[in-house]
Order: sequence, then structure tokens, then C-alpha cells
Amino acid sequence: MSLFIKICGLTERNHIDIAINAGADAIGFVFARSVRQISIENALLISKDLPEHVMRVAVLLHPNKEDWNKIAQQFKPDAVQTDAADFDYLTVPTSIEKWPVYREHQYDISPPKNKKFIYEGQKSGHGECVDWRKAATFSSLGKLILAGGLSHENISEAIEIVQPFGVDVSSAVESEPGKKDSDKIKAFISNAKRCG
Repeated sequence: MSLFIKICGLTERNHIDIAINAGADAIGFVFARSVRQISIENALLISKDLPEHVMRVAVLLHPNKEDWNKIAQQFKPDAVQTDAADFDYLTVPTSIEKWPVYREHQYDISPPKNKKFIYEGQKSGHGECVDWRKAATFSSLGKLILAGGLSHENISEAIEIVQPFGVDVSSAVESEPGKKDSDKIKAFISNAKRCG
């Protein structure tokens, strides 16, 4: 099975097209407060007519129910990514995959078997690298998508150690916070696919 690749925090259609053409499997739209935050309207606009195999992922952080329901009804993502505990109070339609985020500092990490989950550091989108050897102990528990501090320069080592189902990148494919860089997107996906 080939490595699953998600490019997160995209706000422009041209970068989405570049990511997809390079081989991305999922595009993350950040609805949480962030330099990469996007409105439902803009997310709908720039994700129109994407290839069927590319997943549109709503990325959240402790959302209130009202905001999530609006995103679910209007944006209709293929998956929702938020901290694992958030799913205790969110109602997620069966048509939308749940991707719980487990953070390295947490003691109780019990991902769902054979389903996708994110493993990353304390803060999302800050380029915070996790301990890959620790992450590797969870990669057999489910479809671990490794995030945090990954770049085109270290991705091969990370994949070799963790053996993840997939990888997720945001800040390392930017020229400045919130501004994606086409060459870095292509380099990351190329290097990830070569190792994966």
C-alpha cells in the first residue's frame, strides 16, 4: 500500500492543484483559529470539482457544536480532524470519517483499530517535531498519520523509523506562516513517495 499524504492549511486553489498533481491524497482546510484559517465559503470555492480520490479534511480544534454542525452541513468534508476528546461531544454523520488527533504529551493514547488517526505534538501547525521512536510504538495500532515538524529534508528518516500509514505537513511547505510554497509542496510529496 502506498503512503497516504495530506497537505494541510491550503487557502489557494493553485496550491491545491499543485499538491494533487504531485500525488497528495488529502487536502486539509483549517477552520480553527490560525494564520491558515479559512471560511466555509472560501473552502467550498477552492475545493470545487476535486478528483474523487482526494479527501477534503476539515481541521478543527475544540470547536463548539454549532460551528461544527455548520461545517458538516455546508462544507460536507470527507473527514474531520480534531483532538480525540472533542469527539465525545460532536455529532459526526456516518458519511464523514473521524480522524482523532493524539498528542505526544498525552498519557492515554488509544487510537481506533484499523482507522486513521493523527499523531503529533502539543500544538498543531507550529512545526513541532515529535519523538519518532515513540510514535513508532503506535503505528501498529491503527492507520497512524504522522504530523508535526515534517519537511522534505527529514521525511525519509521519519518514515523509516515510524513506518506510518500516512504523513501530514503544513508549516514546512510554506515560504512564510500561512503562505504555501509550490516548490516545497512538490519536494515534500516527491520525497515522501520515494520512501513510502
